[in-house]
Amino acid sequence: MTHRPVHVAVVDHGAGNLVSVREALEDAGSVVTFARHAPDLAGADALVVPGVGAAAPAMDRLRRQGLVRAIRSWAAEGRPLLGVCLGMQLLMDGSDEDGARTLGLIPGRTVRLAGAPRLPHVGWNQVERTRDDPLFDGILPDEDFYFVHSYAAVPARDAAAVTLATTVHGSRFVSAVATGSVTGVQFHPERSGRTGRRFVANWVGLVRDARRS
Repeated sequence: MTHRPVHVAVVDHGAGNLVSVREALEDAGSVVTFARHAPDLAGADALVVPGVGAAAPAMDRLRRQGLVRAIRSWAAEGRPLLGVCLGMQLLMDGSDEDGARTLGLIPGRTVRLAGAPRLPHVGWNQVERTRDDPLFDGILPDEDFYFVHSYAAVPARDAAAVTLATTVHGSRFVSAVATGSVTGVQFHPERSGRTGRRFVANWVGLVRDARRS
């Protein structure tokens, strides 16, 4: 029996490493399409919100493309969603970077990295897990991933249980979150070599398992 590959829609809001994200997802055995408008999500099993840059321009583009409501509905239906870098920050309620109101899928706010020796935070750094999760299966504790950012998400106090991992750059910040079907990572798995590809493969595998259940 041939199983249909996982279909992942990657949101194209004009700011993201779309080619490398697509390659990482395809290496994990998924079929990838780019979603520029809400109808482009039809038939997808999972959704990725990538991104680089600032929150306000990204949200403006998502609104113009009719994707804000579509992404919120997707998450409300319990369907798998992964936010990467800026995409993770957009999961919060708002951003201190430019005062943007963001997607509000996880209570909290995006703030500037405190005490950082330099900004932006660019390069490899340890991702230290705060709890076990199948997203990190086969990945050594405190493994390095690749980062490019000056802001990071701060989940609200009553949402602290969503934290999967933290990283230190000056102060400690949250580098991975998960709640229900929604996952966010501040690092770029698609730029994190073999370890990042394993993370992507784990996520695609969880999507595949959820589809079967």
